[in-house]
Amino acid sequence: MGKLTLYGVDPSPPVRAVKLTLAALQLPYEFVNVNISGREQFSAEYLKKNPEHTVPTLEDDGHCIWDSHAIIAYLVSKYADSDTLYPRDLLQRAVVDQRLHFETGVVFANGIKAITKPLFFNGLKTIPKERYDAIVEIYDFVETFLAGHDYIAGDRLTIADFSLISSITSLVAFVDIDRVKYPRISEWVKRLEQLPYYEEANAKGARELGAILKSTNFTFAS
Repeated sequence: MGKLTLYGVDPSPPVRAVKLTLAALQLPYEFVNVNISGREQFSAEYLKKNPEHTVPTLEDDGHCIWDSHAIIAYLVSKYADSDTLYPRDLLQRAVVDQRLHFETGVVFANGIKAITKPLFFNGLKTIPKERYDAIVEIYDFVETFLAGHDYIAGDRLTIADFSLISSITSLVAFVDIDRVKYPRISEWVKRLEQLPYYEEANAKGARELGAILKSTNFTFAS
């Protein structure tokens, strides 16, 4: 295999999804921290790798891929010994793909980015109540997805779990998960926390993001 290089920052949920996948596949890689506050992602060198100037970006033997969902599907398709993490069966894969699209279009867009972008770049300190409500709705959906299953897309661990756990454990900085209302989510999180690589690949970065968010002293409008 060629050399793998991952560009990103640990607090980023999408970067953590890729880290979880790399760890699950036991793939060696170099991690390059991108200085987001210093706008390194807009440098000519980085834009050649990723013209959308986002993180993560994966470089595989000189070929660059961005968007965490594309990256994790690529890694499993190319390097996994089996299709467990991303099933070849079309119906099973469709469920995984649906969860991935849910993560990017609902969880990340409506839950995370809709808050962090105005919080970090526009100086917004009071978050509209509808953003709180959007997170609660996300939790409701995820609780439903887990009905009768141990994992987010069925009865076995997939890349959909990696994608969603990185975002859900970031949303708790805004809205805690009520263990009584969301027992399945609570058990699912505990289940993934038992993965031997979970702490390094996700938990550490989630704590870093939580600390950054809390330092802004944001509040939700009533």
